[in-house]
This record gives sequence, structure tokens and C-alpha cells, in this order.
Amino acid sequence: MEDVPYSPGQEIISVWVRDPHIRGKDFWHAHIDYEICMHTNSMCFTKKTSCVRRRYSEFVWLRQKLQENTHLMELPALPPKNPFFSLNNSHQVNKRMKGLQHFLDAIVQKPLVLSDSCLHLFLQSQLSIAKMEACASGRTSYSVAQAIQSCGSGVQRFRSDEDLSDLGRDCGDSDCESTASSGLGLSCDTDLAHEEQTSQARGTTEDGPR
Repeated sequence: MEDVPYSPGQEIISVWVRDPHIRGKDFWHAHIDYEICMHTNSMCFTKKTSCVRRRYSEFVWLRQKLQENTHLMELPALPPKNPFFSLNNSHQVNKRMKGLQHFLDAIVQKPLVLSDSCLHLFLQSQLSIAKMEACASGRTSYSVAQAIQSCGSGVQRFRSDEDLSDLGRDCGDSDCESTASSGLGLSCDTDLAHEEQTSQARGTTEDGPR
């Protein structure tokens, strides 16, 4: 997202979608995920800065959950699912990334959704979809705040060793990885300059098998 001038004391929520990275070891399991970095001074968020990685299907899940929780409120659209989406097509990847950026830019400007636990877990934890749903509904041994504080920020003090063990395992289930730029090396406003790892994923489509 572009930098926007703001006044002292003004609440800001800045989100960037960037650095697409091909994941998967074979044709049937390859997909792309994107780094989502956020900087904010909003009291709505536990962390003021964070970086996580999410894939397109997780964006779809987020929109569905937010729509369920906001009922009749109209939410921004995601870039449409493309049955011919290719991991190696730089134009398609960049177009989708910009669409995801536009979606998040619009979402964080809607006060009604800023208190939704699913949004917080999506933006600031690395839990899988199943674990985000369980945590948001209170079916985990750790809270939303604990999940956010623990993933990617070192070990925190929990109620018990079992809580810490559960959360560490749940983060691992979602492929918690370094957010260092090691994928296709893009920001949201630049074209894909290099197509890496194409020898392993040549001709694959992200919108095929999940």
C-alpha cells in the first residue's frame, strides 16, 4: 500500500501484501503464499507491527468468516478464482497480489470488522484455518492474544507447559517460516522480475488440488 500522510495522533493501520513464494515439493501440492506485514498504532491490535505468510485459500476463508460475522454488511471482493492460474505466470501472480492488497486495504478501514478475532488471527498469527477457527471460538487452551503474541515473537509465559506445547504445535501445523525474502522477491507495486523455482513447479496451477 502507498504511504499516506497523517497527522499526529491519527490512527493508522497500514498493511502490505508482498513477496510471493512458491511452496510445495511436487505438482499436486504446489501453491503460492504471500507475506502480510502490518504497522499500526490502533488500540484494536495486540501487536503494533507483525509479518505473517498467507495463501489465497486463507484469504477466501477470512472473507467468508467476516461476512458471516457482519451479516448484511457488504465486504470488498477478493480477486476471482482462476482455474487457469499458473504459479509461473508473473502477470497473473502480480495481479492477484494487488487484488489481495486492495481487499485488505478496504477491510481494515471498516470499524465493524476490527474487533473480529478471525481478522486478528489471520493478520498476526501463523495458525492454520482450523486452529484459527478453534481459537476464535474459545476451543483452544490459549487465547487469541496468546496466539498472536507467541507466533513469531519468541516464547511467552503461559498458564501451563501444556498451553505452550499446544500453541507451539499449532503454529508448526501452519508452516511457520522465516519472513525473509526468499521467494519471488516482489513488493505489491512491482512486476515479477524473476521466476524462481520454476523447474520444480513448471506448469502447475494453484487453483487445482489443495
